Amino acid sequence: MPNRARRSPADRAPLTREAVVEAAVAMADAEGLDRLSMRRLGERLGVEAMSLYHHVPNKTALLDAMVDQVFAEMAVPQGDDWRAGLRERAVAQRAALRRHGWALAVMESRATPGYETIRHHDATLGFLRRTGFTVRATGHAYALLDAYVMGFLLQEQQLPFDDASAPDVAAGILDQHAAVELPHLAEFMSEVVLAGGYDFADEFDVGLDLVLDAVGGLRT
Repeated sequence: MPNRARRSPADRAPLTREAVVEAAVAMADAEGLDRLSMRRLGERLGVEAMSLYHHVPNKTALLDAMVDQVFAEMAVPQGDDWRAGLRERAVAQRAALRRHGWALAVMESRATPGYETIRHHDATLGFLRRTGFTVRATGHAYALLDAYVMGFLLQEQQLPFDDASAPDVAAGILDQHAAVELPHLAEFMSEVVLAGGYDFADEFDVGLDLVLDAVGGLRT
């Protein structure tokens, strides 16, 4: 993508912290976090890189703010039904992290998290306490749910196929190896993947129900 020409001060709206963060998130979404730099972000906004430091002191602070924006998109659990609330949060968490594929690698490493990040954690812990979990059990439940959602997302990101190309990948593997060498894999590919309608993403709901069953055992 060609660099955007810098605009004169008279041609652009005043730069704000929100505009800087939104532009950084959009750039990371489109090009990946490795391509994000203060210089390139300034070019995207039509300003000198030094102008950005009036709004974010450094790139670490920018990443904190970007992660904070992602957390702001995640619904916090509501109501009195622990299972429904935690399911809603897990689904919203996965959706936000799929929209912002770069966030998974940095969201847990923030030493100075923003308000939306802290608010989300506090609200989720409060929901767990309100719906029958002890203080200690809230930590177990929270860790288990996040490990499942983030682990599933990591696997989704690493897969060398999508739902449309999965049958071709499966067929290619079977062509390379005799079914007698891989009887169980051949059975699964033939009866599930090659049967039509297979989408690995559908496994998320199945696994989430199993995880929620386990989380329910932590309630008092």
